[in-house]
Amino acid sequence: MTLPDPVESVESAGVVRTAAGAVRGRREGGLTVFRGIPFAGPPVGGARFAAPRPARAWDGIREAYAFGPPPPQDLGTVGPAGGANAAVGDDWLTVNVWTPDPDPAAHRPVMVWIYGGAYKLGHSGSPGYDARRIAEDGDLVVVTFNYRLGMEGFARVEGAPANRGLLDQVAALKWVRENIAAFGGDPDQVTVFGESAGAGSVASLLAMPSATGLFRRAIAQSVPGAFFSEGLARDIATALAAELGLRPTVADLAAVDPDQLVKAGQSLAPKMPGYVDRWGQAAPTVTPYSPVVDGEVLPVMPWRALVSGASRHVDLVVGHNRDENRLFTAMAGKLGRITGERASASLALYAPGGEAAYRAAYPGASANDLYERVQTDWLFAMPSLHLAEAHLAGGGRSHVYELTWPAPGDGGALGACHALDVPLLFGTFRADLGLLLFAGAEPSPEALALSSRFRASWTAFARTGDPGWPAYDTERRLVQVLDAEPVVAPYPGEASRRLWEGYEFAPLPLVGTEA
Repeated sequence: MTLPDPVESVESAGVVRTAAGAVRGRREGGLTVFRGIPFAGPPVGGARFAAPRPARAWDGIREAYAFGPPPPQDLGTVGPAGGANAAVGDDWLTVNVWTPDPDPAAHRPVMVWIYGGAYKLGHSGSPGYDARRIAEDGDLVVVTFNYRLGMEGFARVEGAPANRGLLDQVAALKWVRENIAAFGGDPDQVTVFGESAGAGSVASLLAMPSATGLFRRAIAQSVPGAFFSEGLARDIATALAAELGLRPTVADLAAVDPDQLVKAGQSLAPKMPGYVDRWGQAAPTVTPYSPVVDGEVLPVMPWRALVSGASRHVDLVVGHNRDENRLFTAMAGKLGRITGERASASLALYAPGGEAAYRAAYPGASANDLYERVQTDWLFAMPSLHLAEAHLAGGGRSHVYELTWPAPGDGGALGACHALDVPLLFGTFRADLGLLLFAGAEPSPEALALSSRFRASWTAFARTGDPGWPAYDTERRLVQVLDAEPVVAPYPGEASRRLWEGYEFAPLPLVGTEA
């Protein structure tokens, strides 16, 4: 666990008044940090499965010293701050603020972090998301927050709005717009940034009418391409509720303990590969939650929305890691051990043009390498690149990157795998996944230099709209390649880009029942 700098006396921290009441933070090093401020009311009781409601006002001064309780999830997987040491209670929807100076006259740029975790895991209080280095290095304000996950936030429950987790995110951004000036931030200079499911959330926000005008810039790190159609979402929700002998309705689920809903997801996930004939490409992901293209909260797929110019005035940085899928293969104990049969099945399910197209594009590649390549391409690489191209087509400006520096953990076998960018960005090498990816060792000078470059580029973008490399175009296709010696070069995955050229990321259908 990464410890913060020594905390100064509570008396030295300023008091800030929010719309709901006054809060007092702590001085930690050169920052004032506020934790656990409610941005919406607890989504329980009559508010269960509802859109977020305003936070209850309080009298006096609220001590904002501790992170709020995590939303219901498998707590053992999100690090010490999300496990035994986490706060308890139902006030899940809280924000945290790191600011150099809570002075309303400061008008510093604001960065708002959205955590990932397959839409079923994550907590803003996890040590890996300690934002102090970003705030210090960039001299700006950083906000993190919790949002509902799993069945609470993303299952398609009859009688409830879709995408409640995304609605929580909009509510948090509205809180930022209304309150951040009091913390020294500029509400007109807000950048949202997120990784994995957090990047899928950023992509969703770009397409959501309710999020229009709430941020000026966006950074999407490893955008997942999996979004559910209404039919698929309802079918998976039926299977989730059936694990409890119930129906996916508010009437059936509203009185069920949240931990039981978590267990339903845990029970269904390993069974999902057996549903491939019904759930298609979603089945092998063993992730029963994704944003739903419901036509209202999320009207259309983000790629289609951006092509239409929905967020043309929002500057975008988007990218991915070269070897995204290796993390998941390693976690499954299959690293380097993929059989030809499994590779062929994956290529048949995911590859445009099927197995033959990938074998022609990557001659001599092993079954293991082809499996890793198509999984990485379908899951994150091509959705990320296509998001940049869609934004460009709609009149926006995109900057693209690819991380190719390999994680030191497991002797380098993980490569530039999924989530490696998170400890690099936050500088939290010995927290959460950073412990695995950096093998618990002190980061090398090379790692520290790359980490500093990540923060410098991200915070420069938040301040000016320029991360320090050229905007992407479809002629030169220049991207920032992040390695020990970062360079600007044509997109490295040209063979995959050509394979996926013209492919449309559409809502995943209920196989055999939807076009």
